[in-house]
Parts: sequence; structure tokens; C-alpha cells
Amino acid sequence: MPSGPLKGEIRVPGDKSISHRSIMLGALAVGETRVTGLLEGEDVLATAAAMRAMGAQVERTGEGAWSVLGVGVGALLQPEAPLDMGNSGTSTRLLMGLVATHAIETRFFGDASLSKRPMGRVIEPLSQMGAAFEASEGGRLPLTVRGANPAVPIEYRLPVASAQVKSAVLLAGLNTPGITTVIEPVPTRDHSERMLRGFGAELDVEEIGGERVIRVRGEAELRPQVIEVPGDPSSAAFFMVAALVVPDSELLIRNVGLNPTRAGLVHVLRQMGGSITEVNPREVGGEPVADLLVRHSPLKGIAVDPAVVPSMVDEFPVLFVAAALAEGTTVCTGLEELRVKESDRISVMAAALTGAGASVTETEDGLTIHGSGGAPLRGSANSRVKTHLDHRIAMSMAVAGLASKDGVEVDDTRPIATSFPQFEALLDGATQ
Repeated sequence: MPSGPLKGEIRVPGDKSISHRSIMLGALAVGETRVTGLLEGEDVLATAAAMRAMGAQVERTGEGAWSVLGVGVGALLQPEAPLDMGNSGTSTRLLMGLVATHAIETRFFGDASLSKRPMGRVIEPLSQMGAAFEASEGGRLPLTVRGANPAVPIEYRLPVASAQVKSAVLLAGLNTPGITTVIEPVPTRDHSERMLRGFGAELDVEEIGGERVIRVRGEAELRPQVIEVPGDPSSAAFFMVAALVVPDSELLIRNVGLNPTRAGLVHVLRQMGGSITEVNPREVGGEPVADLLVRHSPLKGIAVDPAVVPSMVDEFPVLFVAAALAEGTTVCTGLEELRVKESDRISVMAAALTGAGASVTETEDGLTIHGSGGAPLRGSANSRVKTHLDHRIAMSMAVAGLASKDGVEVDDTRPIATSFPQFEALLDGATQ
């Protein structure tokens, strides 16, 4: 429902990408890795359960605090039962890489939404390394991986920008003799590279002819770490946009990860005139972090540079909300990847925003949004927004509701628990 300004300060949950990887790499190190600030959403818990099933001791020691006793690279055990990935595409794709070079057979399954998502882009390079796959039609879950040991190191050029595919190949390379190489024509989020180095893997990155060439040496010996997970920029995104579009807001968002491969939204919102100030910038565990002070600002429409898409692919639904309240037209292109997320986020957001009174035109690879010039949206009190079980749609439209006359109701808020269980409580606490 519409409400007063956002004031005070909040902390968003830990970064999902870093949370997944800290559990996985902790399970491959010999000794105890301690993690604080872990995101305890269902997706990350699926990763924790999977690593436990393969022999690591993974225990919660307090709120956001976890202990992982690892087994060492090459020592994963065959799980006794199929691994339930829930809704987590990240868990599935990264773990497929991890098990592909261990001498074990592993079956993965997930919920209805995850079972629609294609895994072929990961199956392709891992098959080249020697792993064998039995997948459902269209390379989908449920699927079985028979790991290759010893696996064959490959040089793989990513046909589509995907941090998950890159990470799957690098994780597979950890237990592969020799050097495994991934070539990225377009840079994607680099949490895997930063954390692999942090755990002691031999990994180097160089720019050759405008492409990133990443090499990891196999038969790695990882050392346990103490990891403080920074706040998730994708979760902070909803509060940044809310504070920018709700009049009189001034909100401090503590401990936000600002990895340049993830912080595209901050850059775009500033281009639109958003007041976002970095307070106390620092580095934590190889990742840049700062507190963000966000003040209500009149926003202007822009043409969003398609080159920023990989650094904010998950933040477009909430950027569309900011654009709907800006002055002038915002044009977003190069978003084909959004059509194969938890839902087709281009069509679903176009329908949701139109239903709330925004002026939106859908194109093949994006949206053109004619802003309201700062006037509140009409809202959609009489009809519920269809979220298609997509957590980011549900949260984005909740933000739109704050800047609308009648409020916005979504059909189902349960999917929010997959990535951000505290979202509604934090939003209620910040609005005066």
C-alpha cells in the first residue's frame, strides 16, 4: 500500500552469489571455514544441504553464522539420494560443475519453475571435460551427472554471457589435471574468481583482444577461510529505488557489496539523477563494500546502455519501476536473457506495470517506458498483479505500490522467501 517516506537505516541480507560459493568452496577446503552474514534463504539452504549430502559438515552456529568442515577437492562422496535444488538455478548449475569431475553419480531435481529452466549451456562444456549426462527433454531437470575422473581440461569460450556457466567450468577445473581455461567475450560477475583466489586456488585473469581469459590450475588444495558476506546489491536494489521514488525519503543501507560486475544499477540510477552516496567505502574479503545513503530524487528517463546488462541483469524489474516514475522516456534493450529467468521478466513486468497505470511498450529485447514525471502511479487495487511465482517481480511491484495512489496487491508473496525472507518486515520498518 502507499505509505510515508523511507527513513533511518537498514541492513539487507547477505549476497546470494557469495553465500552459495562460500558454502561450496568451504566444503572443498580441508579444515573449518567460518561464514557470517550468510543469506539464509531457501536457495542457499539447498546448496548447504547438497554439500552435506556429499560429505561436508555444514552447521548453523547462529543467525547468519555457519561452520563448514570441508573434505578437500576430489573427496566429495556420492550422495545417497537425489539432490533437491528447490528453485535455485545457481545451486544447480554450479554443483553440476563441481560434481562433473568427481568419480560420483549425482541426480538433481527441483521445483516446477526450476524444472523449466534449460541446463544445456552447462551440460555442453562439462561434457567436453568428460562428464556424462542423462537429462529430461530439452536439457532440463531432473537430470543425472556421472562425473569423469580424471577429467580433461578444456579451453571454453562462453557463447552467451553467463556467470553460472563460467563458474561451473572453473569449479569443474578444480579437480581436473592441468589448466582449465574460460574465455569471456563479455565480462560477467566475478565472485567465483575472487573467492577461488581467496581460498588459495591458482587462478589468473588476463585481457586478450578485449576478452577476459580466466585460467585455473587443477588438483587444487583449498585452504579454509573466515568469510564475512557483504549485503546483496540485488536486495538493496528494491530499497534504493523505493527511497528514490517516495517523496521525503532518506535511507542509509548498510554494508552493500559494490563489486563492479554487480553494481550496474547504482550507476544507471545516478545517470537518471538519483542521489546515492557511498559512505565508508571499504574492502571485505576481496569484495568492495560501502554504506549507501539514498535520498528522494526527481529521476529522468535515459537510454540504458546494453553493455551494463550483465552487471544488473536481476535488477531490471525494479529499474522498470523507477523508469515508470521518472520524467521522460527510458529505453532498455539487450535484455533477451530476462525472458528465460524465473519468469519471462519482460512480459510479466510489462503487464504488471501497465496494470498499475504505467505507460509501457514491450519490444523483442526489452521495454520502452514513458514515465509519469514523478506523479504517483494509479495502482491496481482492484486486480492482483500476476507474479508468475517470481520473487523479483513480487518485490518490484511492492515498491511500485509505495509510489501509487491505490497501492498494488500481488497474487503471491511466498516466492520472496527464496531470496529475501525479511523483505516485507524491512520495508514496513523503513516506511514512516
